[in-house]
Amino acid sequence: MAVYNRNIFGRYTGTANRLLAGAALWSALTCGAHAADPQPYVTSLDPTGQSDLDTALKTSSDLLSLQSTRAVGPFALAGRVRNEYDRLRGALESCGYYDGTVHIMLRSGKQGIAMDGMSTALATWIGAVPAHEKVDITVKVDKGPLFHVGSVKLVESATGVAPQLTDAQQKAFGLHTGQPAIAADVLAAGGRLLEALRESGHALAQVDKPMAYLRPATKTLDIVYPVVPGPILDIGKINMDGLKQVHESFVRRRLTVHEGQLYQPSRIEAARQDLTTLGVFSNVTVKDASNKAVNGTMPLDFLFQEGKRHSIGAELGYSTDLGARVGAMWTHNNLLGNAERLRLTALITGLGGSAQQGLGYDVYADFFKPDFLESKQNLNARIEGLRQLFWSYRQTALLLRGGITRPLAKNWNGNFGLAAEQESIEQFGVTRSYTILSAPLSGMYDNTGVGNPIEPATHGVRANINVTPSVSLGSKGAGTSFFTIMNATASTYVDLHKLGISRPGRSILAFRGTIGSIQGAGTWDIPPDQRMYAGGSATVRGYRWQGVGPQYGHTKYAIGGTSLDAGTVEYRQRLFKSFGMAAFADAGQVGSSSMPFTGTLRVGAGGGVRYYTPIGPVRLDVAVPLNRAPRGDTWDLYIGLGETF
Repeated sequence: MAVYNRNIFGRYTGTANRLLAGAALWSALTCGAHAADPQPYVTSLDPTGQSDLDTALKTSSDLLSLQSTRAVGPFALAGRVRNEYDRLRGALESCGYYDGTVHIMLRSGKQGIAMDGMSTALATWIGAVPAHEKVDITVKVDKGPLFHVGSVKLVESATGVAPQLTDAQQKAFGLHTGQPAIAADVLAAGGRLLEALRESGHALAQVDKPMAYLRPATKTLDIVYPVVPGPILDIGKINMDGLKQVHESFVRRRLTVHEGQLYQPSRIEAARQDLTTLGVFSNVTVKDASNKAVNGTMPLDFLFQEGKRHSIGAELGYSTDLGARVGAMWTHNNLLGNAERLRLTALITGLGGSAQQGLGYDVYADFFKPDFLESKQNLNARIEGLRQLFWSYRQTALLLRGGITRPLAKNWNGNFGLAAEQESIEQFGVTRSYTILSAPLSGMYDNTGVGNPIEPATHGVRANINVTPSVSLGSKGAGTSFFTIMNATASTYVDLHKLGISRPGRSILAFRGTIGSIQGAGTWDIPPDQRMYAGGSATVRGYRWQGVGPQYGHTKYAIGGTSLDAGTVEYRQRLFKSFGMAAFADAGQVGSSSMPFTGTLRVGAGGGVRYYTPIGPVRLDVAVPLNRAPRGDTWDLYIGLGETF
C-alpha cells in the first residue's frame, strides 16, 4: 500500500517527475520568453455541487480573481495556468479531497488546448492567438472521494512517547478517527490543545504543525502531532512599564492576578482587559517575560500607554417636546493618580420645546473614584445647579448626591447612597421651597454583553430596580412629608437570526416595560419634581414630556401622579452598512393612586431612521399619539445618539 508523507498544506514529497516537469516548464517560460501584449481571457469554473468546496475553489483561483485587474502576456498567462493546478489542488485538499483532479481547457475561436498541468506547449499556443482575441478558459474539478482521519497520535518530540494529558485536554484536542480530513479542522485541533495546555499552567507548551500520512488505498489520513507540554508553572514576578502619572501601587492593588497563582492565559487576559476599563490607559499589553521557566514560574511584563489627562466634549440633543439641549464638558482623567475622574458639564436646555416655558440650564460636576475602600467598589459624587421651566412647574434647585456602586453577583451591580436637594418650585402660580433628603438604593442587571451604553444591544436583558426613601422638609407654605419612590424598568432584545429570519445582529425585536409607585404620601404632599410623569422618549413617544397623566383642568399643565406603568415594543432593522430603520409602539399611564395600572392609557406609535457611526447610532424618530390628550402635541420628533433603550 502506497503511503505519502506530507505536510498538511504541501505537495507530495517524493514525486521527482513532477519536479522535473515543473523545471522544464519554468525553463520554457523564462529562458524562451519574449515581449508580448497582454492576453485578455475569461475564466469559468464549473460548480462541484458542494457549496463550501466551490467557495474554497473560487477563493483560491488566480485565473478568476486576476482576469480583470492584472492583465499579462502569453508567457505569464501560461505560468498562471500552471499555478492554477497547485492552488486548486490545495483547495481540494483543504476540504478533505486528496485524490481529486483539475482539468483546464483553453479555447480561442475554433482552436483549443486541454491541459494536464505540465504541457510546455501552452505558451506557444497562447502566443499564436490573434491579437485582441480573448481566450476562454474552462476549469473543471473532479473532487474524487472524501478522505477521513485515520490514526491520530500525539508524540513528545524529545522522547517519542505519548504525553500524559488530562481528560479536559484530550477533550479540547477533539480530533478523532473517522471524521472528515478537513485541513482546517486538523490544524484547529492543535490550536485547541495548545490553549488547553497553557490554561492548565503549561506556559511553555508547544504543539507543532502535524505530519500527515496519506493512505490512498483506504482513503484516510494518519495524523501525528508533535507535542511538548513543558512544566506546570505559576505566575512569577510581575513587571510594569510605562506608568508615568498613574500610581503603580494603585495598579497593583487593582490587578486581578498575582504572583504565585497558577499561570492561566484566560485570567491574565481578563486582568489586562480590566485595567483598560479604568479609562486612563490608551493601551495595555501583557506578555511572558521569559522564554524559559524561572524558579518554577513564568514572569509577566505589563506594558502601559497612558491616555490624555484632559479632554473636551460636546453634548447635543433635540426633541420637539423638550427642545434643544446643547452644552460642553471638560474631563480631567487620573486626577489624583489613582484613575479618579472629574468632569465639569454646562448645558443650556429648553430651546424651543413644546413642554417648556423658556430657557433653562443644567450645570454639574461629577467625581468618580474607582476601588473606593476596596476593589471594584466605586464612589460617585455630584454637585448640580439646575433650572427647568416646564409647563408643569418651574424649578430652580441645588443638588448634592453621593453613592457607592459595587458588583453583587454575576451581571448584577448595586448602588446605595445619599442625596440632598434644596429647591424652589412654582406650580400653578404658587411658589414653594423644599429641602429633600433621600437614600436611594438600586440594583442593576445586564447580560447583554455591551460595555458601551451607546452601542445597541442585540440580545439579553437589562433591568434596574430602585427604592428611594425620602423626606421633604417644606417651608414657605409646604409641609413635611415622608414617602418612598419605587420603580423598576426591564428591557430585552431578541435577534431574529435565532429564528432563521436574518443575519446576526441585523433584525432585532426590543421590548421595554416600566412600573412605578410612590408610597406614604398623596400627590399634593409630594414635591412636584418627585412625582411620577410619563410622555416622551423614556415612556410614551408621541406625547410631550409630562404629557401623560392627570392634567390641571383642561390646560397643558401636568399635575403628576403616584403610580406609573408603560411598555414599548420596537423593531430595529439594519439596512446596508451604515443605515437602519425602526418601528415602534408605546403605551403608558399615570395614576393618582399608589397602585399601578390606573389612569388613562395613552398609546403612541411611529418610526425612525438610524445612521451608524463608530461611536454609536444617530437616531431620528417621529411619533404620533393614537388617542391624543386634550391640548397635546399632534406629533413629536426625537433626535439623539444611541437607541432609546
